[in-house]
Amino acid sequence: MNLSPPGCARLLAMPRALAARGIALRPETEEDVPFLRRLYISTRWEELAPIIDWSETQKLAFLESQFGFQRHHYLTYYASTDFAVLEQDGVPMGRLYIDRRSDTLLVVDVALLPEWRGHGIGAELMREVMAEARASGRTVTVTVEKNNRAQNLYRRLGFGEVADEGVHWIMEWSGAPERAAVS
Repeated sequence: MNLSPPGCARLLAMPRALAARGIALRPETEEDVPFLRRLYISTRWEELAPIIDWSETQKLAFLESQFGFQRHHYLTYYASTDFAVLEQDGVPMGRLYIDRRSDTLLVVDVALLPEWRGHGIGAELMREVMAEARASGRTVTVTVEKNNRAQNLYRRLGFGEVADEGVHWIMEWSGAPERAAVS
């Protein structure tokens, strides 16, 4: 079952550099939930390292419950979002959730398993999101935790903070639409 509403799914065009490496996006299905849970836990595990009063079992139980809350929130409040799984040669490696609004492409979530981070994949995906936004005259918006290293990537790509949400920054990129070359 595709999670995007009928007629709504429109996956991001895969950057050539990633496609050449066997990386593709596909619509998320309910069968992906175990992978998505593992992915979520991998993105939050380091935050719990300083908590020494919890066992690993307690930390895992907490993160599993948080995954459930996040998933429910996304499916409830971002119903028009394209929920996509990123995979290499058919093996899931990450996710990209984009809510295409009239004025902005809202990157609801982008995440990679630890072994795929730091290889330029996120940057290539974001550049493609930016290219789509530029072609349609929209901005790109993303929410990022202030302690998340990804904010450095967003800044390098030209995003700036537009709102302070406590532990999060709302960051936005607003590139000018590409103009046709004059002959």
